[in-house]
Amino acid sequence: MQYLILIMIIAGAALMVTNIVRFIKFIQSTKDVLSSGVALDRVWEYSSLILLIFFLIGYLLVAILGNPDLVTAGILFGGSIFVSIVLTLMFRLVRTVKDNCLNIAETLISVVDARDPNLNGHSRYVRNLTMLLYDYLPQSRRSAINPISLEFAALMHDVGKLGIPEQILNKPAPLTDEEWAIMKNHPKLGTKILSPLNSFHEILPWIEYHHEYVNGQGYYHIPNDDIPYAAKVIAIADVYSAITMRRSYKDPRTHEDALAIMKEEAGTHLDAELIDILCSIPKQKLRSCIPDTVEA
Repeated sequence: MQYLILIMIIAGAALMVTNIVRFIKFIQSTKDVLSSGVALDRVWEYSSLILLIFFLIGYLLVAILGNPDLVTAGILFGGSIFVSIVLTLMFRLVRTVKDNCLNIAETLISVVDARDPNLNGHSRYVRNLTMLLYDYLPQSRRSAINPISLEFAALMHDVGKLGIPEQILNKPAPLTDEEWAIMKNHPKLGTKILSPLNSFHEILPWIEYHHEYVNGQGYYHIPNDDIPYAAKVIAIADVYSAITMRRSYKDPRTHEDALAIMKEEAGTHLDAELIDILCSIPKQKLRSCIPDTVEA
């Protein structure tokens, strides 16, 4: 009997430690564009974490000092299982909500792409390339960028083109200086469209500056040190996509052509470190990022 009580106590304590670790990871995972951005939410999260730790301490005190019988051990063990079940259900619910939000965002972006036949699937292509590139970043770089936030920024990097007249988007001939000035305003328009979403404020600079050059000669002439690293990542994906996609005015270029062109822009237009990382990614993995709707 004592062995059974001991096993239940040890198993329950181990389960509670696991629950606390899982909850800490959950708190870290909510620091993205789908979080509410309300400070009170953080209060509730950390209050819950403190209560979980308090429960574990009380559990251990009862187990060590209380000389528990089988009923007490069963109640403690059952409590640990109950907490684990509640956390699992909560994690799954949050994951489902995030997946649904991403699906909704993809549907909205398809509306943007549909306005310009040259953009068909481009935003999803850039999103896929961005997330693949993210997986190859050094750990220090990855830890500084929330992957869900990066995914939404990459997917919605061209949302500002909703504010660009269709006659400019679909013009088969080269744009005039005046038309090009309007087109170059689409990153700022994108941040204006998304600015009412409080939790998106972190990624607005990533979207606004994805056409900036490291030599400071981009759309808005932002100095290299002021360009968010995430924006540089999206820029790499955007350029690779633009080169390898078929457009009404050009045939798609090969993977090898894209790398050669982008290497020439390393250190001037594009971040040299990121170009090296891109070149290290197997060709087949990059090709697998192409959505079914893209003709490349």
